[in-house]
Amino acid sequence: MGFSEYRASPNERKRTSDLLSLTPMRGRRALDIGARDGHFSLLLAERFDEVIALDLRKPAITHPRVVCVQGNAAHLGFADESIEFVFCAEVLEHIPHTILPTVCRELERVCKGELLIGVPYKQDLRVGRTTCHSCGGKNPPWGHVNSFDEHRLRCLFQHCVVKSTTFVGKTAETTNPLSKVLLDLAGNPYGTYFQEEPCIHCGRSLIAPPERTLNQKVLTKLGLIARRATSRFARSRSNWMHMLFAKQARTESIEGISSSFRGGRDRLPTAR
Repeated sequence: MGFSEYRASPNERKRTSDLLSLTPMRGRRALDIGARDGHFSLLLAERFDEVIALDLRKPAITHPRVVCVQGNAAHLGFADESIEFVFCAEVLEHIPHTILPTVCRELERVCKGELLIGVPYKQDLRVGRTTCHSCGGKNPPWGHVNSFDEHRLRCLFQHCVVKSTTFVGKTAETTNPLSKVLLDLAGNPYGTYFQEEPCIHCGRSLIAPPERTLNQKVLTKLGLIARRATSRFARSRSNWMHMLFAKQARTESIEGISSSFRGGRDRLPTAR
């Protein structure tokens, strides 16, 4: 599925609408992390005087208010609190867990106003797994290596306060350890092989699996039966979670430290 088809889907239109409802109507400077095709950068350009579209590869977006930048979210080349609004959707789920805290600290550092994060909600990363036929590595669906709920996302942005949390879409996709093991052994024939994200192990493109052996077909059948045993009792949940943060003002932190100091000083003997 191409970007244009994906963006036009009903679920994606709902997600876009919800993200825009949490975005300021006017502003001076915005940063779009992981801009990719420029879909959100162009929408932000309707509201902000300047939009910085950042991705690992320099985006190709033509608009007088959009500045395209090649960069890494773990090492942002912007001054502290230099960005009025930071937009980051469909990104954090792809970040290796070893550098995820670093990326979140960078987003907080450059933000001086509001920070909008969009991630899949409580995604079961065992559903839709793929097997790379170049290296044999097992991949989570869509290259998503992180799963999020409200608590985890709040903990990653400790210098911000939550202004709003919204949820979009519905899903009941889930599985169990037995089904995961069986489908891994079967080569994960029903994984998300049409994704653009490469193998997280070797970086090569994922391709559809070859013709399966009889043993793999049997394992696939057993894996699907095991999954259905869990799915019958699965509860519906939202597909996406959008959380709007506000950067805590430095003056508030300083005042809090000063108050604590004054309170403690009253209990200390006066220096002579």
